[in-house]
Amino acid sequence: MGIQRDRVRFNVGGRVFETTATTLANAGRNSVFGAMFDDNWSLQSDATTTEHFIDRNPDCFAVILDLLRTGELYIPANVPEKLVYREALFYGVLDHVREAKWGPFDGNRLRLARSTTGRAPGDGTAIRAAPDGGCCVVHGSMVHVYDWMMEEHPPINLDYQRVNDAGWIDSGKIVISACERLGRGDGGLGLFNASNGELRYKFHVRHENQNKSFTAGALSFSSDHNLIFSSCKGRSNEYGIGVWDQITGKQTDFFYEPPGWSLGDADKLQWLQGTNCLLVSTLFPRKDNCYISLLDFRAKNMVWSWSDIGAPISDERRVRDAIAMEETSSVCVVNEYEDLGFMDLRSSAGSSVRWSSRSRLMKGGKMPDEPCYPKLALHQGQLFSSMNDSVSVFCGPDWVLTLRLRRSYGGSICDFSIGGDRLFALHSEENVFDVWETPPPPIL
Repeated sequence: MGIQRDRVRFNVGGRVFETTATTLANAGRNSVFGAMFDDNWSLQSDATTTEHFIDRNPDCFAVILDLLRTGELYIPANVPEKLVYREALFYGVLDHVREAKWGPFDGNRLRLARSTTGRAPGDGTAIRAAPDGGCCVVHGSMVHVYDWMMEEHPPINLDYQRVNDAGWIDSGKIVISACERLGRGDGGLGLFNASNGELRYKFHVRHENQNKSFTAGALSFSSDHNLIFSSCKGRSNEYGIGVWDQITGKQTDFFYEPPGWSLGDADKLQWLQGTNCLLVSTLFPRKDNCYISLLDFRAKNMVWSWSDIGAPISDERRVRDAIAMEETSSVCVVNEYEDLGFMDLRSSAGSSVRWSSRSRLMKGGKMPDEPCYPKLALHQGQLFSSMNDSVSVFCGPDWVLTLRLRRSYGGSICDFSIGGDRLFALHSEENVFDVWETPPPPIL
């Protein structure tokens, strides 16, 4: 591509800018600029056209053009930051702005970016990170939705019907589980528009050509987010795991509970991409005994299971959360003292928990008046666990404690979630959640 041919001139809102196709190519093929060029990044326009007019804000265009040239985001004091985000969305380069605003996720470098006070009365119960850096917060029958700029969208209101779980299909769609009243016999599962809160469609539970009345509980999604999994509890002591196609909204499978297990009361579901299996965890205090299973829907079989039935159990060995780690073929569990325990998935009959107290933070300490049960998350090879008012980061083959994220205001952390290169921590009091980000690398 010759130098003369590579030069491009824009008139944006009456202001002229000159750049190169090479710079514009940094925006990617899915951007507005990508649509203006052919596969070789040569302009698809009449040869006589020397200037391309865009009726948009010129100050924001200057910021975006500088970002494409340098990879750095600099917003002058006279340009509103939200206006730059809006224009970046128009040009299709919002992901470039996000990448420049904070660095790739690293649990050992996270810094508190902001704290947001919820809009609903009462305590929040769950928080879920969106893939684009936004989040949603569950408060009883309400789900409050925030985009990546932490601007609140219209809330999703289930009309006094308690929400059990929520999850993101993508940055524009949210799945919410609740009791069957959501659709009078449709399984209590719906897909909503994240921007305006409108119900797109409901997911029906059917068996032998009849709709079933189920309460939907914990949610999980396949790696491509096309399949939705939900624990289901029926009125006639029926339990199991339902599967739906999020594109068609139709039920594709149902795994009924084997005798002696508690699949329908599951606290947590986790899809394992490598094995195409679903981890199902029913934990204390929902049940007096804990059940953890690995389900293979292709073979309609429970391929791995563990329970603490028959084992000597003390308060220090009560499992509060569980997460599968495919790279090490193990399941990690945590107790209320933040001791980590490990089980081997390669043992077909399950195995005993190998507890490790090297991570314990509360040894000999005083428990808060209203402690929250610890939660676990695994992200990019790092293990995270919430405990009281902090989130701990564990790294390495032995999962050594390397950092503790803590902000005391708001009380204990009742839930946290990681996604879109952010960690969100929801406090049990004051209706507050924190946003943790990795600072971008210093400009040399």
